[in-house]
Amino acid sequence: MSATADGVPFEPVPPGAGQRRSVLRGIVSSPSGLFGATLTATLVVVAVFAPALAPYDPFGIDGPVLHPPSGTHLLGTDALGRDVFSGVIHGTRTSLLIAGTVGALVLLIGSFVGAVSGYAGRWADDVLMRLTEAFQVLPRFFLAIVVIAFFGPGVDRLIIVLGCTSWPMLARLVRAEVLSLKQREFVAAAQAHGASSVRVVVREILPNALPPAIALLGLILAQVILIEASLGFIGLGDPNAMSWGYLANTAQRFLRVAWWLPLFPGLAILLAVLGLNLLGDALTEALGGRR
Repeated sequence: MSATADGVPFEPVPPGAGQRRSVLRGIVSSPSGLFGATLTATLVVVAVFAPALAPYDPFGIDGPVLHPPSGTHLLGTDALGRDVFSGVIHGTRTSLLIAGTVGALVLLIGSFVGAVSGYAGRWADDVLMRLTEAFQVLPRFFLAIVVIAFFGPGVDRLIIVLGCTSWPMLARLVRAEVLSLKQREFVAAAQAHGASSVRVVVREILPNALPPAIALLGLILAQVILIEASLGFIGLGDPNAMSWGYLANTAQRFLRVAWWLPLFPGLAILLAVLGLNLLGDALTEALGGRR
């Protein structure tokens, strides 16, 4: 048993402690949440084991030209005789790699900016929020086009551009959570015991501020996948990396004669975005009543 600053006995129990199971039950109990989680997990497994699951080299010419789906080529072949199924499998790895790396950057930058802004307040809050607003109004898609035009296409450039411009919404959410949490009793108890500001933020506040931020992150990742696919569709993706956007781009000239070329990459994009959106919505609903 510990004491608050007023000397009143108090056992510091953070709001999020012991509630992971309830959040998981909230996701599983929702049909849409369960579907979104299953779909997202399936895509992650496909991305991890892509080399083992793909029967052919995605850039290898292994079959007849523009052959429809068959037992040999499950999703058909493209204009060069490349296996579309192998391309979709490897495209899953590329798209999720970009989304996952961008998500890590967004979580790192957004959490840092939001935590410092919310906890420090005063001039630090003003400066960081104005900076956040400046990044929030940047058109990410057109900025990515400009960067690719100047420096050439590449997965690394796309990750940096999207990672450095997609964090403002998450930062604002973390800031709002920190502003609420820093008034709680368990934070006062930690401060009364002499904990430094860094320790209070890292050990007491952030673990309880991040769950709703992670729920929002799913929606941000869905947007990242759409932007990456859109860039690939207009021919600005990395030509050395197989992706869903790249497949959609190669299908443009054959929409009337090879229906399978745009269908299956488009379906993969749809399922990925749908899964992340449903999972994000389920997390938001599950975390809505946690306090």
